[in-house]
Amino acid sequence: MGMPGGLHPSPRCPWGRNQPICSRAKSVGILLLMVCLWGTASPDPEGLRLVDGPGRCAGRVEVLHNGTWGTVCDDNWSVREGRVVCRQLGCGTVLSVSQGARHGEGMGQIWLDDVNCTGTEAALSECQARPWGQHNCHHVEDASVECSDSRASELGKLQLLNGPNRCAGRVEVLHDHMWGTICDDGWDLMDATVVCRQLGCGTALMATKGAHYGRGQDPIWLDEVNCTGTEATIFDCKAGAWGVNNCYHGEDAGVVCSASGVSISAELRLANGTTRCNGRVEVFHNDTWAALCDDGWGLAEAQVVCRQLGCGTALLAPSGSHFGQGSGQMWPGSVNCTGAETALFACKMRPWSNSTHHPRTSAGVVCAEGDQVRLVNYGSRCAGRVEIFHNKQWGTVCDDNWDLLDANVVCRQLGCGRALSAPGWAQFGQGTGIIWLDETNCTGFEYALSTCWARQWGINNCYHGEDAGVVCSDAIIPEPARLRLVNGFHRCAGRVEVFQDEEWGAVCDHGWDKKDAEVVCRQLGCGTALSASGEIHLGAGSLHTWLDNVSCEGTEQSLMKCRASPLGKSSCSHGKYASVVCSGSAVSSFAPVRLVDGPGRCAGRVEVFHNEQWGTVCDDSWEFPDAAVVCRQLDCGVVISAPRRAYFGQGQGPIWLDDVNCTGTEAALSECKLKGWAVHGCDHDEDASVVCSGSGISDLGELRLVNGSDKCSGRLEVFHDQRWGTVCADGWDLAEAHVVCRQLGCGAARSATDSSQFGNGPDLLWVDAVECTGTERALFECKVKLWGAQNCKSRGYASVVCSVAVDADLGSPEALRLVNGPYRCSGRVEVFHSWQWGTICDDGWDLNDAKVVCRQLGCGTAVSAQGLSSFGQGSGPIWLEGVRCLGTEATLAECPFKPWGLHTCSHMEDASVVCSGSGISRTTMLRLVGGLNKCIGRVEMFYNNEWGTVCDDSWDMSDATVVCRQLGCGMALSAPGSARFGWGSGRIWLDEVNCTGEENDISQCKAKTWGVHNCHHGEDAGVVCSGNSSSAELRLVNGPSRCTGRVEVLHNGQWGTVCDDGWDLNDGKVVCRQLGCGVVLSAPGRARFGQGTGHIWLDDVSCAGSEDTLSHCRASPWGRNNCNHREDASVVCSEPDTSKSSLLRLVNGPNRCTGRVEVFHNGQWGTVCDDGWDLRAATVVCRQLGCGRAESAPSGARFGQGTGHIWLDDVNCAGTEDTLAHCQARPWGQNNCNHVEDAGVVCSGHANKSTIRLVDSPHRCSGRVEVFHNQQWGTVCDDGWDLNDAAVVCRQLGCGAAVSATAHASFGRGMDPIWLDRVACSGRESALTECRARPWGINSCTHEEDAGVVCSDTSITVEAQVRLADGPNRCTGRVEVLHDGQWGTVCDDNWDLRAATVVCRELGCGRAESAPIRAHFGQGTGRIWMDDVSCVGTEDTLAQCQARPWGQNNCNHAEDAGVVCSEQATLFLLADSNTTEVVQVRLVNGPNRCAGRVEVFHNAQWGTVCDDGWDLSDAKVVCQQLGCGTAVSAPGKAHFGQGSDPIWLDDVECTGTEANFSHCNLNGWGLHNCNHEEDAGVVCSGTNPLQLRVKDGRSPCAGRVEVQYNATWYSICSSGWSLLEAEVACKQLGCGPAQSVPTGAHFSREHHRAFLEGLSCRGTESLLLECQRSKINPGLCRNGATAGVVCSEPKGSPSSCSALVALLALMMMASGVLLWLYLKRRCIGTDLAADRGRPREEGASATPFQAPGAIYYPAKGESPEDADTEMTQLMKEEAAP
Repeated sequence: MGMPGGLHPSPRCPWGRNQPICSRAKSVGILLLMVCLWGTASPDPEGLRLVDGPGRCAGRVEVLHNGTWGTVCDDNWSVREGRVVCRQLGCGTVLSVSQGARHGEGMGQIWLDDVNCTGTEAALSECQARPWGQHNCHHVEDASVECSDSRASELGKLQLLNGPNRCAGRVEVLHDHMWGTICDDGWDLMDATVVCRQLGCGTALMATKGAHYGRGQDPIWLDEVNCTGTEATIFDCKAGAWGVNNCYHGEDAGVVCSASGVSISAELRLANGTTRCNGRVEVFHNDTWAALCDDGWGLAEAQVVCRQLGCGTALLAPSGSHFGQGSGQMWPGSVNCTGAETALFACKMRPWSNSTHHPRTSAGVVCAEGDQVRLVNYGSRCAGRVEIFHNKQWGTVCDDNWDLLDANVVCRQLGCGRALSAPGWAQFGQGTGIIWLDETNCTGFEYALSTCWARQWGINNCYHGEDAGVVCSDAIIPEPARLRLVNGFHRCAGRVEVFQDEEWGAVCDHGWDKKDAEVVCRQLGCGTALSASGEIHLGAGSLHTWLDNVSCEGTEQSLMKCRASPLGKSSCSHGKYASVVCSGSAVSSFAPVRLVDGPGRCAGRVEVFHNEQWGTVCDDSWEFPDAAVVCRQLDCGVVISAPRRAYFGQGQGPIWLDDVNCTGTEAALSECKLKGWAVHGCDHDEDASVVCSGSGISDLGELRLVNGSDKCSGRLEVFHDQRWGTVCADGWDLAEAHVVCRQLGCGAARSATDSSQFGNGPDLLWVDAVECTGTERALFECKVKLWGAQNCKSRGYASVVCSVAVDADLGSPEALRLVNGPYRCSGRVEVFHSWQWGTICDDGWDLNDAKVVCRQLGCGTAVSAQGLSSFGQGSGPIWLEGVRCLGTEATLAECPFKPWGLHTCSHMEDASVVCSGSGISRTTMLRLVGGLNKCIGRVEMFYNNEWGTVCDDSWDMSDATVVCRQLGCGMALSAPGSARFGWGSGRIWLDEVNCTGEENDISQCKAKTWGVHNCHHGEDAGVVCSGNSSSAELRLVNGPSRCTGRVEVLHNGQWGTVCDDGWDLNDGKVVCRQLGCGVVLSAPGRARFGQGTGHIWLDDVSCAGSEDTLSHCRASPWGRNNCNHREDASVVCSEPDTSKSSLLRLVNGPNRCTGRVEVFHNGQWGTVCDDGWDLRAATVVCRQLGCGRAESAPSGARFGQGTGHIWLDDVNCAGTEDTLAHCQARPWGQNNCNHVEDAGVVCSGHANKSTIRLVDSPHRCSGRVEVFHNQQWGTVCDDGWDLNDAAVVCRQLGCGAAVSATAHASFGRGMDPIWLDRVACSGRESALTECRARPWGINSCTHEEDAGVVCSDTSITVEAQVRLADGPNRCTGRVEVLHDGQWGTVCDDNWDLRAATVVCRELGCGRAESAPIRAHFGQGTGRIWMDDVSCVGTEDTLAQCQARPWGQNNCNHAEDAGVVCSEQATLFLLADSNTTEVVQVRLVNGPNRCAGRVEVFHNAQWGTVCDDGWDLSDAKVVCQQLGCGTAVSAPGKAHFGQGSDPIWLDDVECTGTEANFSHCNLNGWGLHNCNHEEDAGVVCSGTNPLQLRVKDGRSPCAGRVEVQYNATWYSICSSGWSLLEAEVACKQLGCGPAQSVPTGAHFSREHHRAFLEGLSCRGTESLLLECQRSKINPGLCRNGATAGVVCSEPKGSPSSCSALVALLALMMMASGVLLWLYLKRRCIGTDLAADRGRPREEGASATPFQAPGAIYYPAKGESPEDADTEMTQLMKEEAAP
């Protein structure tokens, strides 16, 4: 610790130098005097302090060394060291000592480690310890002490920590001078009652478990506490022995007492919502209801509210006063929940500081209101059997109709990500009890399973073998490892290690046996224990021993559940660690397993190797535990699904295993229970399969469409390996596009393209090929070739345009409509918000508001603004009130209005608008080309007798609105630029077009002069208009006749349905009139005639009934709806011939003239029973349908079993009747049949044609033949298949001539129906369906006989390409070349500047600067394509240089070659780059522009800087560049909040002398290993650096706080001044911790002007400059009071002594003076003689420490001379010559 301050050797008589006797005597006197002085100041507390505790006598131990405070490591820290600390600080006796940073982690140096005191020392410096600064610790090990003179002594031996106050939190008890926790085993309300009574905190409200209030760090003192509730203290209750437990800190017990002062469950409500389970959160506070602030509000808090109110799970946690601000108070604090609390009062409550929450907005909650759901019988809460809680009982869900959409709802409800699979057949085991739901049918967008359509609760026809399951994406996120085996020959053998407190440690082998080992093997999934030993000896530097005396029963699921000594307490002196060998290590004894015919090695059909042969596994009883073992054995992660029924095709060879029964913990499949090898009763169509997470197939769940007009159109990209990549367009068609649109919730697919209309994608081509049937719910259910195999032949990117654009906001036309008027431009105003249409209140509604509505809708100018519901009263919410538009806004969103949903109106006050709907003008001057119709395309204008384009500079929706209006094409939907509809040619007529949106002609808008521009045709502007719907066609489908059925309209070349919202007889009347079908009989909704597919074209149709066509009625724009196909509208018209073919159909056959007989009665289709069914009845059916003669009348459900009613039975026809209804039969619906007796008919009529494709090949002109029939793809059997048949296929596909006609499933086995067999073509047909073949679906084949074709147009050559990877830009990086569809690296053998020159030339990157080797830009992966490259330097491409053959090399990736070209693509990146451009930098989220988080501008985006290596040198350059003075500090760890944009830079290295940031040594853009918790910050001194002083106090560390600004001293306003701000002031002054914060009258008030107001510090800052403040200019304090501070004394200041000690010191000083004077007189002569012969020596005087920016002013009346005492004068005299 060094010598005490003030004890310095005399310059006259240095220690150790021989002097004359008199001189020696004089020195003895001086030394005696100094000893006396030293006696008054011992012990010295100035080099020691306790911080971050409740006072100066409790907290984290810090010592002062080399002028810097640092911490003490807790290694060996005990009560002995605590006694010394308390004694040195004068703080009484030790109360407790703590390890593990109980009082927070310190910063900076760790000065001491392995401190070892006897306990009797006067100061910590007298104890033994390692040398200063030598340690093996982190700040999580900072030692703490609590002394008896601290406020901690008031706690007694019990306290509650980490809660909102002292009456709620984690229970801790004091034992053996150490605080520790209580295990929650048996912890209940009786125990909590005793705790609350002992603490004087009222009654117990809750006894929390599971470390509800965080995990402790100290010992677990008590376990199995069992109180009766009447005990006086917790120590009177029964419990285990101190420190004896089988727990870990995840089981720490907690308590909530009534005196905690927080709201209780009865005092909570949701206000201003539509039901009791959604709305603004309000609590009862101060006798009134108060809204909760949304500061920090999230789903965790919302979950607690929903649970407390009994409203199910939380769906949303809206902030920003979503449910209105409320008229009452705001609750003065914020809430922080974990989400597991049972009530809001159990969460942490944090009161506001003065700077918190301005402006204050309230929190909201939307609860599911549905029944709870859970996933069980699996190792994760996000996967398992689905169970739902209803009527106070858990029950299962039947798997009938269960699919991925239903599973998505479950995953959303549980907060488990997205659904990966929806297994049925009780793959997670059979449940018990009731089956609650059956035939569940979700859209996928519901927030709770109970809101989906299903049968009535408990009504089903299932058994528990059909229980449904779900696997969500969060289930594949691995839990952090807590147990491992190391130093063995396999992961299942070795030394046992456990992970605790961020450190791996060993287990001592005391008592270690086979039972303990069994638990380890089970927990690791390593099978059973083979041995348990302790043979591995400890050596020097051995690791920490976490567990000792482990005693397991052998049945525990985790080693931490076994009994053992307390964590970290070990006496493992004999030197052996516990070891285990599990059966999983005996790899050679397992039967090998593989997955084949899948997208990779981790997904496919299961095959095992036995008896020298691979064979399959039968799917009998195949479930998730079985699949989990396969995934583990293959090291493929966790299981996603366990498909049955030969999902990945049928295998060949033996079926080795059947009825496999695994527990899920086995190391290999052959360890599971088995029937016996080759014992089975299966066929290969029952082959079992597995999909593991390691396949990466789950990544296909994360899709996006980019570069489109909205999220539902664009280039398809998938997220894999933390990067987005594209999908190859090989074979890409509408079937795949439908799946993408369905997965994204974007409706049906409009188009599927492989063009570049959406721009080029990233270099990564993740997916090579996708093949879907179109019925899948997600892309990962399709057949795919995954992850960068680079075999894409088309070179195109898969792109999709879906029908639905979602997430409309108030600024878009889709979010606004006029309803109930005569046409779309007049009516009641409605806005779309929170997925619901609502009205606007007419309060203050005027013509200015109407102008904005008309402009936004493209309806001309406003004619009138009407109120009082002049177009009828609306329904639903009233969304807006108090709209105040100026009339110039582009959209209603720009106008001010009250918060959403906040109003005092009724629907009698609904606002309305009448717009002019201005007419069409001068269309001949304008056209749209290159689009699908005249209302979509590239904008072209006719000027000076020539058509030309418009440049997209400043092109926006206002301009597009004018174009659509001028062309009569409805409203503008988008205004794409960048030649979205192709490059034009000729002139570019207009540039910088700027329309207001009100013009009637584009030529009326502001623009540059005709023909003046700075553009090229790559910038041609486009427009997408909603179109004129007058040409739409109409039909009725799926009904008994053309005049009855589901309404469908034709738009944009595609049929789509009409939503039944508002659908009524007037609408039906128009449909019947338009179709010539008589009068309307009914207009049913709810998909009466079945659900349609594809687009829902129209919604909110409102006809007067007099219109000629449906397109003349009012409706939402084409394709804009909030419906699904369950709401499809229908019509029944009065067509007279309904007694004929309209009431009869044949279904499920190969064509309309063959199939199961169904009749239409009472609005529903039903079947006919085959009792008495014969050829005469079939003849009547064929005649009625116009299908020729009857060929057969099959019975026994030949065409499949129908559903619903069986309408007719015992039909008896003569054969001459016109209709089946004329035959004799039982009354309608009366029968004694079931659907296995459904009758069928085969007529002689003809089948329809189908389409064709070739699949499972890298090219569209080769592959397995598939034909599309009856809405489904199917294969062709190879019976009789030859070159003539193949020639027809190639001709039909436009693929040239036939090269071969393959058989035996040469392109893989299909999975869909086998449609055709015995095909016999002459070779001259134009389509395969013109060839002779067996009837559709009639065959005797299997998929082993699927036919294939290879056509001549399959060869595409691809030239090699080159790129530079992992560099700062595209012109610097590792060289990679593309060959054989795959990127690979180049070896650096012979690599030189000539080769680099060729690369730079090929890339257009200027000259070569250098040719770095040795993987300078990181090691690549995959192939090394080139080696020994030898270039002349004049070649055009690297492929022209000499080199070894492709792929031949003797290198590894440590030799990857690189290149640096001269034309860098960015401002700066590398230290050796020849760049001079300055980087933009800014400081954000700080108190001013000169302090804050560092952000740099790159790639048109601001991003942060990581704090790795960040120091004052770096900060100095930033401050200098910003003109902000010098650097004051360089805080890291997101001191100024976490950023959200990219992390651009890491490991920045500045010397501090650079002129700007770009001159520093920097890594590449975006290259880092950080997260936003490490964002760097800077505090600059600014143009007016602030100095700090205290005035009018009794010491340098107490007084009124003042800052200097512009050479003037100002006070600090006391508004918001607290101990946190005072703590920072004390640090800046160089004083100890703050003790109090006096304000106002504590100090004189000669200064009334203040400088800093609203100061808000966290207490961790070093300077007041770093704190947030609301005012930084001089002014008057609003409360008139100034801030003060009292800090503890700084180093070097006099100690505070009692009067007695002071008197004793004076007496000792006087004695010393007399002695010295006596000695002086005796020896003065000799001394003077000696001095004359010796040169004079100067001694440096010690000065007290002065902190930078800190100035001490003495109190009034005190003079600097007062300190010059007589003693000092004598010393001066003694030193005189």
